[in-house]
This record gives sequence, C-alpha cells and structure tokens, in this order.
Amino acid sequence: MFKILGNIWSNFWGVISWIRTAFFNLLFLLIVVAIVVSIAQSPSTHVPDKIALNVAPEGFLVDQRTYEATPADLLMGSNDAVAETSVRELVETIKHAASDDRITSMVLNLTKFAGGGVSKMEEVGQALQTFKESGKPIYAYGDNLSQQQYFLASFADTIYLNEMGNVLLTGFGMYQNYFKDAADKLSVKFHVFRVGDYKDAVEPYMRNDMSDQSREHNARWINDLWQHYEERVTRNRGLDANAINDFIALSTQKPQHNQETLAAQAKQAGLVDELVSRTEVRKLLAEKVGASEDGDTYDAINYPDYHKAITSLLPDDKKTIGLIVAQGTIVGGDQPNGAIGSASFTDLIRRARDDKSLSAIVIRINSGGGSAFASELIRQEILETRASGKPVYISMGSVAASGGYWLSTAADEIWAQPTTITGSIGVWGLIPNVAESFTRLGVHSDGVGTTPLADIFHPDRTLSQPAQNLIQSGVNDVYHKFINIVAEARESDPESVNEIAGGRVWTGSTAKTLGLVDNLGTLQDTFEAVATKLSLQDYQIKEIKRPLTTSEEIIRALMEEVKLGELATNLSGLHQSLNQLGAVMALPLQQLGGILEAVNWSPAEGQQPEVLAFCLACYAP
Repeated sequence: MFKILGNIWSNFWGVISWIRTAFFNLLFLLIVVAIVVSIAQSPSTHVPDKIALNVAPEGFLVDQRTYEATPADLLMGSNDAVAETSVRELVETIKHAASDDRITSMVLNLTKFAGGGVSKMEEVGQALQTFKESGKPIYAYGDNLSQQQYFLASFADTIYLNEMGNVLLTGFGMYQNYFKDAADKLSVKFHVFRVGDYKDAVEPYMRNDMSDQSREHNARWINDLWQHYEERVTRNRGLDANAINDFIALSTQKPQHNQETLAAQAKQAGLVDELVSRTEVRKLLAEKVGASEDGDTYDAINYPDYHKAITSLLPDDKKTIGLIVAQGTIVGGDQPNGAIGSASFTDLIRRARDDKSLSAIVIRINSGGGSAFASELIRQEILETRASGKPVYISMGSVAASGGYWLSTAADEIWAQPTTITGSIGVWGLIPNVAESFTRLGVHSDGVGTTPLADIFHPDRTLSQPAQNLIQSGVNDVYHKFINIVAEARESDPESVNEIAGGRVWTGSTAKTLGLVDNLGTLQDTFEAVATKLSLQDYQIKEIKRPLTTSEEIIRALMEEVKLGELATNLSGLHQSLNQLGAVMALPLQQLGGILEAVNWSPAEGQQPEVLAFCLACYAP
C-alpha cells in the first residue's frame, strides 16, 4: 500500500515539475519573442527640423565601453559597473551637429558627468568649441559643478548653477598609501627588483613616504596638467590668468557672518553666469531653445538618439581606417573589455591585418602598462602587421606609459595629446615573503633541495641571495630590452634613451620635445593625418572589437531599444553608491591585492613571477 501511494505521489510531483518547467520555458520564449518584436518594430529616430541637442554625458569618459554585466544583472539592476560615455561617439555627434542645420543649439547637462581625464575632456572640449564657432549657442547647467564638470562647462556661452550649489575647484593631486610600517608590524617582507630611480610604482612597499625622485617627476607632470587646466578655463571664460587660484583662495577662507553663499562667490568670480533653481533653469532653457509640448521644460533631442539617427552602415566598397582600442592593464591570455590581453588583443590585430577593406590601423592606447612579456607579444604582432604592408599608427589617450609605451614603439607614427601621460620607461618586480610572519606564528619551513634556487617558489621561506640575484638579472635584462627597443624605434641610441628613461613620466608635450612621440593631436587628428598620408579623399572608421556574446547582444539591444535602462539605473543606484564608498575605504587593501595579482606570484611549483613594465602611479586627474 505504502509503495503504491509513494509511486502515485512521485508521479504526481513529476507531472507538477513538468508543468512548472514547461511554464517557465514558455514564459522565457514569450519574453524573447517580445524582445525581438520590440527591437524589430522600434521606430527609427527622427530629427525635427529645428531642435536643440541635449548632451548629458553620464559617468566616466572612456575610449571603449565594457559590456561585462550578465543579462540578469542588467535586467535586475544589480550590476556594479560605473556608467560610461564613449569619447569618440560624443565627439562625432557634437561635430556633426555643428554643421547640421536642424540643430539650433545645445543644452549641456553635466549633473551625471563624473570625469575622465584632462586629455579626454580636452577632446570633447574641442568638439564643443567647433559647435560654438558654427554660431550655435551652448547652455550648460549643473546643481553642483565639480572640477571635471566645470572644465566642460567653461566651453559654454552661458553657465547656469543651482542657487544652492557650488563650483568645487581643488587643483590636481597625487596621494597614495605607504605600507612599510604595516609590513614590518606583520613581518611581511617585500623583495623589490627594479631598474630606474624614478620607477616608483613599488615605493609604497619600500617606504613610508614619497621619495625625492618620485616627488620631483610627479610634481613636474601634475603641475603641467594643472597649468593646462587653468589656461583653458580662464581663456574660455575670459578671466584673468590667476582667476582660478584666486577663487580657490576666496572659497577656502574662514567663514564670516553673513558672507555670500558659495554659489554667489562663483558668480562674482565670473565662473558662472546665473544662479537658478531647477524649476527656473527649465523655464529659462525653454525660452532659449524652445519649449516641450507640455510646456514644462525645454525641447531637445538626446545625443544618443541623434547619434543613432546620423549613423549609417559602412559601405562595402569604400576604404576604411581600422580602430582598435587598447584600454586597461596589459596582461597575458584572453581578457574582456577593460583589460589588454596578449592573446585577445593580438587576435584583434590579426583580424584587422586580414581585413582587406582597411587601408591602415589606428590603435588607441589608454594604459599604464603591465606585463612586459605581454607587451612584447603585442609589439611583435604590430611589427608583423606593418611588415604585411598595412601601416599602424598609435593615438595615445590620457595614459600610454611603461608597457603602454613599449607596444607603441612598433607603430609607424606615435600621436599623443599635450596632456597625455607617457614615458615611464622602466621595469620592476615585487615578491612578497611571509617567512618571518610564519615564524612569529610558530610555523616553520625546512627541507632539502638540490640547488640554492630550489625553494624560490616558497614565499614562506627566506628568499636566498642567489635567487635575488637571478630575479634582479631578469629585471635588468628586460630593462635593457626596453631601452634598445625604444632606441631602435626612435632612431636614437641606448645611452640617450637611458637619460630620459629610468621610470620618468612625461606629458605628451614634453615627450614630443624629447623625441618619444612624433606628433601632438587628438584621435580625430590622427585619423585625418593617416587619410592625408594615404591620399584617402573620403574614408570611414571601422572599430575592430571583441565580439559580444549572444546574451550581451540581446541585453544591449534591449537596453537601447526597449528603454529599460532607467529601471536598471534606479534599482542599482543605492547599491552602486554603497559599493563605491566601500571601494574608497578599502583602497589600500585593493592596491596591495592588485600588486600581488599583477606580479603573478603563487606558491605553486613552477609559477614564475612577472617582470612588469607598469606605472601604478600613472593616471590623469
């Protein structure tokens, strides 16, 4: 009897499970069909005859967006990714709008803009300048204007600031944590191997403060960037040369009773034009550029919609210039967007080399470097491409230093922007050792080996002097290789290169003077120079990039066409904010973890530590 009842119960739940599975499969199929139909039936964007362009960049300016969130993350709003805005897409859109008679003006909404480096902002700024020179006004506004937001706002004809807001100008700085005392207290020893007194990426693990050499060369390039910022902003606003520093001095004075608000101080200093509330700015903009149908705000077309409307497919019969973006740390193997993998990136180069429609290739670099070996693999692939008859040009973004400069040397020409951070020709290695820590805990290591190097892969044992000699020799070899590569590529000699190497970091302007780069200009300048050299009267840009997975393609299209992006943003806002706060508080530990991961050190037998051509301090404010 019990057996019969058990069989009935089992069969019953089997039917229920089948129904449940069939139901959810059918539901999933219906969702997929709905997505496909929605995308297929989505109307093409129409640009009215007379309309303002609404430019509202979100998050950070990047040369390459990342699509790493899973479909579930994107749909449920649980992704931790920071919003990104494509520099090239934004610049192309603004420049096209400058000559489009349908676009009458621009509203520059900076409330969600986070920054992205002086070089990238300068590219956007030049596009804004082109728009202004076409005779079309730009109106910028923000509740508060950060230093990076204000840089773009300064290109506008009129700047509106919330009456309760502030223009926060702080200058540029470079500060980091130093761990020597902490390492001593934990009895952790860091074995440092480097060539170049100015190769300061490993200093936090050797010292408790910045060395004189590090302070010297970092102060040089960071002051160059700040000077560029001041000159650009004061020129845009028609202010005195010292206006920025005077405003900072004024805003940091000890508060007095009944003093002007911070917003009023910004207006008095000439940094902004009008102080308004959110309601007032909508009304003012409606008067300037035209009101929406309901009359509650201004009428404008958003720049992503405008970009979509003006973008056409590349003709099959037209010559093109290929673009490959190299963004992130240079490491081995296959890597997703946001990192430069030796295998995945060389695959992109090979694809571009085999593409018969490409007349040349431009590689856009934003990288502080990474693995010297991975950098060399990529450099060799670039040389192979040039040998095949297809020219390769480098366009440096905010940062193209150390390993980023290593692979740049293989190009026909190197283009940088005046504010690019480059150079840092030097190498280093870092091996942590916990032998003393283990001893304090009562854990001891002993054994036998056939040579003094037999325990080199055991961080719980003191690193022997023969092992240290071997590793330092490897670092020296890589540095000499680096120096000779640069000397050959730049038609110089190792001795001359060594004088400007040693890990020193340079701005693009100085690098041009030193002969490390060929020309100064933006990515668009590079394209135009390539077209001129190859006598291309009319050309198109074709980006060679990692193909998205099917799920990434579907979700990307869904977000763009079905407009669920706002839902994802709203749901993830609080979660993302808390994560960002935690990331800031955990920065010292992240730096340590990043170093250990970068050097690829593992106690596993035979795991060889990497020799790095990496500039951890290379960033653009």
